[in-house]
Amino acid sequence: MAVRQELIAAVEAALAGRWNEAHALAQRHEDDPTGCWLHACLHKMEPDEPNSRYWYRHSGHFYEEYADPRQELTAIKAALTY
Repeated sequence: MAVRQELIAAVEAALAGRWNEAHALAQRHEDDPTGCWLHACLHKMEPDEPNSRYWYRHSGHFYEEYADPRQELTAIKAALTY
């Protein structure tokens, strides 16, 4: 499965409440900025703020950019499906 499709599947898993599945998929793409963004959002949901902030630094996004992780997941999916 291509990176983009796998990250979309991870977003869908997160939106469905399957955090572990989403996290496992996101971890496979830690060299991709969007993968890092998703990884950051997942740790925000956990919540694990220090870990989340670590991944935001690699993503080009900011922890404070979205207050609601579900809205952020929707934005991530939109970025992946442009």
